[in-house]
Amino acid sequence: MKRRAFLLQSSAGLAAAALPGFAETAAAPLVGKTGASQHGLVHPGILQTRADLEFMKAKIKAGEEPWKSAWERLQADPDSWLDFKPAAFAHIIRGAYGAGQKGGAELTASASAVNSHVIQWVVTGNEAYARKAIEIFDAWSGTLADFFENDAMLLSGWTGGDFCNAAEILRATYPAWRGESQAQFKRMMLTVFVPLLRMYYPEANGNWDAAIMYTLLSIGIFCDDRTLMDEACHHYRVGPVNSGITRYIYPSGQCEETTRDQGHVQLGLGYLARTCIVAWNQGVDLFGEADNRLALGYEYTARLLLGETVPVYGKIVDNRNRFSDIYEGVLNHYRYLKQIDLPYTERAAMQARDHSRSVLTLFKGDRGTTAARLLPAPVASKVAVAAGAQTKPSAPAPANAIDVAPGQSIQDALDKLKATGGTVSLAAGLHTLTATLRLPSGVSIVGAGLDCEVFLDPAKPEYEAAIVNADADMHEIVLRAFVIDGAQTPKPGRDPNSDVQHRRMERGPIRAGVLFQADEKLALRNIRFEHLTVRNCTYSGVEIFGAEQLSVVDCDFSGSGGLVPPGPGKNHNLKLNHVSGVTVSGCRLSDSMFGCGVAVRFGRDVTIRDCEIARNGLDGVRIAESREVTVEASLAEGNGGAGIAQQTWMEPNQKVEIRGNTLRNNANSN
Repeated sequence: MKRRAFLLQSSAGLAAAALPGFAETAAAPLVGKTGASQHGLVHPGILQTRADLEFMKAKIKAGEEPWKSAWERLQADPDSWLDFKPAAFAHIIRGAYGAGQKGGAELTASASAVNSHVIQWVVTGNEAYARKAIEIFDAWSGTLADFFENDAMLLSGWTGGDFCNAAEILRATYPAWRGESQAQFKRMMLTVFVPLLRMYYPEANGNWDAAIMYTLLSIGIFCDDRTLMDEACHHYRVGPVNSGITRYIYPSGQCEETTRDQGHVQLGLGYLARTCIVAWNQGVDLFGEADNRLALGYEYTARLLLGETVPVYGKIVDNRNRFSDIYEGVLNHYRYLKQIDLPYTERAAMQARDHSRSVLTLFKGDRGTTAARLLPAPVASKVAVAAGAQTKPSAPAPANAIDVAPGQSIQDALDKLKATGGTVSLAAGLHTLTATLRLPSGVSIVGAGLDCEVFLDPAKPEYEAAIVNADADMHEIVLRAFVIDGAQTPKPGRDPNSDVQHRRMERGPIRAGVLFQADEKLALRNIRFEHLTVRNCTYSGVEIFGAEQLSVVDCDFSGSGGLVPPGPGKNHNLKLNHVSGVTVSGCRLSDSMFGCGVAVRFGRDVTIRDCEIARNGLDGVRIAESREVTVEASLAEGNGGAGIAQQTWMEPNQKVEIRGNTLRNNANSN
């Protein structure tokens, strides 16, 4: 764990008598005024420390806003009343999106209620609230045995951390809660929640693992299990698929679920924030990971919800002006503690404040820092910002180009240019291919930009790509300003991650984007890809064998490289084999399912620069049996292997220069 220097000072300065019932009990030893246990952990130290509880209590007693109104909202909630009756189930069932639920709503209500009663106990000193909390704990810990069906891990992630937060506070403030009741609660956490959650579920959308991290970290603190805590923090930093911080929040601030809907985005961000708060209370700074990436994600999402235009890969489902109660803790940390300006997050917090409960427990507000002294908000990466097909092409097709509208044959147009060469201009719209396009030499295909899509009919034979070379010595080729999509349907589903799950299957259809292969080494030549998007292929997105003088400029080759034959680790976003004189610049090479962003084998004179190479299943860049290779000024983060890796079997890599890159949060750090 990364330790802050002030670990033991962070919650000092409060006498044990300041809160009702605070005592140094055998069940939860408190050392002096620090709140640190014999294991070096701070208790209470999940969402609130002792100092946080004292601050909240003082603000409520003084009748200050916004704490006064939040306190009144808490008290008005029926779950906060002393007549609340927990309805415990042994077997909880929750299908996808809550279908066929049994016990899930009751568990969620009890998680909310037990926190409300513990907070009321802390503020009022009325033991009836503490006894009600114990009643809720006992009802569930003496009954709950397991979770079932699709949302089992999600529901347990939502509730386990909240139960632990209440238990952590009650243990430190109410000496009467001890013995078998407390042991039984701990047993439930360690034998029901932990076995279900410990392996995580990163293949789901990232809000799942965000909630799971929060709960496992909270259980680790309550149970003094440092190994469990370390695992949760490690998962936050480099979790695979959709789970780690750089997997969920992209360098632009866009989130993994942004193209799904903003309700789920806020759910994911909210649980990532809770995970950071809990870790911070134990002296671990997850807020700062990847240059305050969490803050970048919050600012991006708040801007979107406030109605501003944000850059995006894919299409956004608006859902604007619906602000969840997730902003107060993040605003408190960055704006008021780290003194980093988050203008959009602050506006979003104000939008949500009339229904916020978190402002009561997670917000402290101004510490005397003027706006003029604030550090600037995190900024989006400038690397590869113009990658892929754009809304408006940078240059039109020449006047003598052959125009092809959707529904017309692209191959017929190409065949007309076999003898003379020339340009085929694709109009905007969906161009569905009934057969693989075979390119003759001397031709260019120029599209109308992002709304111009080439799509190979899924009914076509396996092992076919959308575009291949017609001749073994093809040369003088340009592909510019259109999209090649390898998905099963050109229209993404309601949940893009569900579409990815189908492509991840080993026996899925074999679909490639561009496959140029020579019969001899370096027989293909003078090939240029510019503002081309190739995505969602189960095979490699773009594969080139035997070419020289290849330029890949401002392209987006992402989301490809599945398990289909020849198998995992053999398919990539960009696969280069026996190539020479290659420049890859300004490109986005990300999200390969089981491969690398770019794999270079037997390459010579290859330069990769100014590229975003992120979130790939294996390495960002893999170099093997190559020489005169340069990787520079690129961002390689969140990859399942190394950011930049070198392999060799027969011929050692020679004259490889790695310089000026940002490498972070890769599973194999380098």
